[in-house]
Amino acid sequence: MAQEHHAGEYDAATGKTTTGHSWDGIAELNTPLPRWWLYTFYGCIVWAVVYWVLYPAWPWFGGATKGLLGWNARSVVTVEMQALHAERAAMMDKLVATPLQQIESTPELLSFARAVGASAFAQNCSPCHGAGGQGSRGYPNLNADRWLWGGTLDQIYTTISHGARWPGDPDTHAGVMPSFGRDGLLNAQEISTVADYVRTLSGNAPDAGADLAKGKQLFIDNCSPCHGEDGKGNTEVGAANLTTQVWLYGPTKADIMHRVEVGGGGVMPAWKGKLDEGTIKALTVFVHTLGGGK
Repeated sequence: MAQEHHAGEYDAATGKTTTGHSWDGIAELNTPLPRWWLYTFYGCIVWAVVYWVLYPAWPWFGGATKGLLGWNARSVVTVEMQALHAERAAMMDKLVATPLQQIESTPELLSFARAVGASAFAQNCSPCHGAGGQGSRGYPNLNADRWLWGGTLDQIYTTISHGARWPGDPDTHAGVMPSFGRDGLLNAQEISTVADYVRTLSGNAPDAGADLAKGKQLFIDNCSPCHGEDGKGNTEVGAANLTTQVWLYGPTKADIMHRVEVGGGGVMPAWKGKLDEGTIKALTVFVHTLGGGK
């Protein structure tokens, strides 16, 4: 039968008293927490109460308690951004006043424009074009020196400012590829034939038995008004150069057939009005130097 223990009994083995609790004959010793630990714990409680009073802490109607100090992270960021804008103001004014063509020939301005442009690109453009401008399916690779709407400084500036197929901007790039399949302009066999021919424009081998002569004629009749008879594209309407190995929607025959079938085109936001003039010019320079623009 297990021995009963009572609170305050002396334990000879440890020299401590017991609490009166025991399990399977093992008595619980009355061992208080170290004083330093208790003081630290009490201090944390006091600090928490002080923090709740001084800083925003508790959810409340319409937000949270404001705290006696009135501090919040948003106000800190606002002050830091204002300081950054003030620090950059002189260079931004110089950037706005300098013609695009002269920025890249001025080392100080070029360095500043690339730094500001890289930051703006990361915040606004990288979700579609990738962190390094490498693009992805349906979003142009900005490093490849292949430009749907032109690669000169002025053309890039216009594209960034007004976007592509952006509703509400009368100056946006508006070219759209017809839906040759959906609209019944070409049947399935004709789409397959013209896709075989398009693949040869960039040096790819067509399927065995492909009728390239017919494919070329279909291309001339239906595609050349935008892409040109040589397939080198037209930046006026955003028609891609089909003679390179840079593909917006993929290089396979199935990819090409799908584009001919559904047509259309991607949408790019118009950044004018969302970004200031200096930032747009910095973005223009940054993108231009990414791909070795025209």
